[in-house]
Amino acid sequence: MGHRTNCLSSVLDVPASTHERVRIAVLADSDTRWKWGALTARRIAASEPTGFVLRGRATPTARQLAETGVSDTPPREVTGAEFLREVRDGAYDLVVLALVGGTVRAVLQGIADLGLERRPVIVTGYVGVVYEKLADGLLLRHGADVVLANSRHDAERFRAVYEGVGADASSVVEAALPFLGGAPYAPEAGRDTLVFAAQPSVPVTRADRAYLLRRLVDHARKHPGREVLLKLRSKPGEHTTHLEELPYQKLVRDLDVPPNFRLVYGHMGEVLDRTDLMVTVSSTAALEALHRRIPTAILSDMGVREVLGNHHFIGSGLLTSFDRLDADIRPKPDEEWLSRQGVAADGSYEKAFDAARERVAELLAGPALPPIDPYYTAETAPGYLPGILARHRLDVTATPTRDSGLRRIVREAARGAYRHGVQRVAPVIRRLGEL
Repeated sequence: MGHRTNCLSSVLDVPASTHERVRIAVLADSDTRWKWGALTARRIAASEPTGFVLRGRATPTARQLAETGVSDTPPREVTGAEFLREVRDGAYDLVVLALVGGTVRAVLQGIADLGLERRPVIVTGYVGVVYEKLADGLLLRHGADVVLANSRHDAERFRAVYEGVGADASSVVEAALPFLGGAPYAPEAGRDTLVFAAQPSVPVTRADRAYLLRRLVDHARKHPGREVLLKLRSKPGEHTTHLEELPYQKLVRDLDVPPNFRLVYGHMGEVLDRTDLMVTVSSTAALEALHRRIPTAILSDMGVREVLGNHHFIGSGLLTSFDRLDADIRPKPDEEWLSRQGVAADGSYEKAFDAARERVAELLAGPALPPIDPYYTAETAPGYLPGILARHRLDVTATPTRDSGLRRIVREAARGAYRHGVQRVAPVIRRLGEL
């Protein structure tokens, strides 16, 4: 993996433990959640997981999976029912669910319905900053044996939600984001690089996205000696954790950009290696940058609002505007805030997963686990839960037909044709239409 491995050296060099033979399955529903799930598995059990990605609207492409840089062996694409059959037949000790809340609840139900004599330990959590649907997302994840919190701040919030509804909060374990790493920030003579970390769904409107893009381009014009990079998560036609309706690649075609402004892709760790100022609205990339002590700015231009997620950074000292950045006024982070947010810029990162390792070790070494006991049941949420389970249709008891292999091949070929059409043919047709 070359340089990419170096970027993640502190992530991948997990201390050896007594669980080196633990069989782990990771199920993810996007490229970013695959990255979180695979690295979390290594952090808490020091074993190489078997990876699966859930077939759905955000199923990542091979390029996206490779770009995460977490494994040379790509995860296998499966349906929910196929994954449950893997759990039933694969004798896994540990299952990491890197999924949205509703899918976590459906898979929990599916595993419970398998009736295994000794079921695996189930771990779940969040891929980044939790700034919306806190209660709903947490209650949908309740029933997992371990619900990881990425910071002390999150652990306190998670426990308060569970205790507030009378649910068992013992599953909440404080940890950190598993992909923090890389060398501490060191300025280089002659290098001046600003990176804007774009988000697929923040902001949502065309006007707001066009505003951010215009201000970024204007900033590049005002600072011709500065390299201004717009870091994008996906290419046109690809999906990630959130769907992107108005990609910046399309909006930028309407602008005359200076030579020091560029769009970039690739592994975030590699981009951060050459970053002198990280700018974003609320991306988790800010936490990655702060962990490395890279100067970071959170934009307040469109307000500090829950819908944008930048309200999460209240008290951080990082909120600022393009006007101030244009004037080279950079914010400074509040050290107490950094400590509470799991950034671990003080060198404590390697201990951040100790509690999770100990909890998982205890569960693995103990007797057979009790039945899964989620908060949302037919008794507590009869008007909500049935719809969630029905949407996922996890019928693991259905017997595969003799032509299921052929149908899988046809389905995968169709998906390949669709992706080719979206990523290659459609852009050409759009360009021809603009001539």
